[in-house]
Order: sequence, then C-alpha cells, then structure tokens
Amino acid sequence: MLSKNMEEALNKQINREYFSAYLYLAMSAYFESANMKGFAKWMRLQAKEEQTHALKFYDYVIARGGKMNLLAIEAPKAKWTSAAKVFEEVYAHEQKVTGMINALVELAMKEKDHATFETLQWFVKEQVEEEEHASEILGKIRTIGDIPGHLFCLDHELGKRE
Repeated sequence: MLSKNMEEALNKQINREYFSAYLYLAMSAYFESANMKGFAKWMRLQAKEEQTHALKFYDYVIARGGKMNLLAIEAPKAKWTSAAKVFEEVYAHEQKVTGMINALVELAMKEKDHATFETLQWFVKEQVEEEEHASEILGKIRTIGDIPGHLFCLDHELGKRE
C-alpha cells in the first residue's frame, strides 16, 4: 500500500504527464499551422507517449491500492516563433520532468518504498532518452538555422517517426 505522501506525489505526477501531453499537442498544432507536418507528427507522437506515461503511473497507483485524485490540467502555451524556440522549450521541459522523477525517487527512498523505487527506475531511464532526443533535435535545428530548405529536410526526417 502507498503512503499518503507517495499517493499524493504520484497523483501530481499523473497531472504533470498529462500537462506534458497537452503541451506537446499544442506544439504539434503550432507546427501544423506552420505547414511543418513532420515536426507536427513528431510532437503528436510525443504527446501520445506522455499519455502512456500518465497511464503507467495511474495503473501503478491502482495496483498499490492508492486512490486517484485527477487534478485540473493547466492550459499550455500555444504560440512560438520558430522551431528552435519550440525545441528549446521541449528540452527545458524534459529537464524539468527529469527533476520531478528524481524527486519521486528521493521520496521513495526516504519512505523505504522499494516497490515504487523499482517502478520509478523505468521512468529514470526514459527521461535519459527524452532529454537525449530533444537535445539532438535542438542541436540539428541550431546547426541548420531557420533556413527553410534545411528545415524542410529535418521536417521530412522527423515525419518518419513511428
């Protein structure tokens, strides 16, 4: 059974994961409006991945006999000025999420909640990948600049994501 502190923290993380999904969906919409379909597809798949993360937390709380407290999801920002600005925000956001996951790990260790600690290790590894992907794309955008033809090639590459 989860402690009340851990239950509350995991419920907050579910909310944060859904906020991430909303944020990435808003970014997808931005790219759609800019006719950057590959970027839009990449962000939409990222939003779906964040929903999956939220459901992993949800299933875990339920499996441990916890109670759900689904909180209101904050509306995300909806406007950006460039692909670089979007991915700067994606990278910063993933770093923030990594901090949140690390705080959950620290709470699990403090409470000697070995099951939660073990479950969180999947998320720790996932965040390494999330930061790496965001950083790589941001690096590519910074290298090519805002040159439409170069962004078109990157848009095509990102559209291949499955």
